[in-house]
Amino acid sequence: METIRSETWIDAPIERCFLLSLSIDLHVASARSSREQAIEGVTTGLISEGETVTFRGRHLGLRLQHKSRIAVMRPYSYFRDVMVSGVFSHFEHDHHFAAMDDGTRMRDEIRFIPPLGKLGRIATKGLVRRHVAAFLTERNIGIKQVAESEDWHRYLDGQSVTVALAPAKEGWEPSSLMPRSQS
Repeated sequence: METIRSETWIDAPIERCFLLSLSIDLHVASARSSREQAIEGVTTGLISEGETVTFRGRHLGLRLQHKSRIAVMRPYSYFRDVMVSGVFSHFEHDHHFAAMDDGTRMRDEIRFIPPLGKLGRIATKGLVRRHVAAFLTERNIGIKQVAESEDWHRYLDGQSVTVALAPAKEGWEPSSLMPRSQS
């Protein structure tokens, strides 16, 4: 299994960074090099836990489809998307967010098993691994640029995300997960 890690510092609140990472529209806009389109499942707005999206785009000269499901979500600190179907034998992407004094630290970890067995593992050592890392970098630059500008309103105003909450524990308030509306 191959692992790619990335860390991005963003001068914006953690909630904004988390929600922008769930934006299908921003994913499509920031994936210009592959001309990705959301073609099935959640195709616009914010994706939530348990929901799926299928993207189609050009990667390494091939027109590919990749269907992912948001398997776990802990607002505003973490979510994981896992491949349901696609070219890889296995693909999962962990998204971690931490509020810092000067903004948000966004950490990504992608774990994948390439297709085509041993031949795929050989290709992964170079081409596939570099391509996945470059795609992640392109996506994260897009999130950073939007989060640090006023463009974030275009992706988040009027949007909401459904959160599957764990059973309440004594002293735990579910409303603490969501931003308070300002009156």
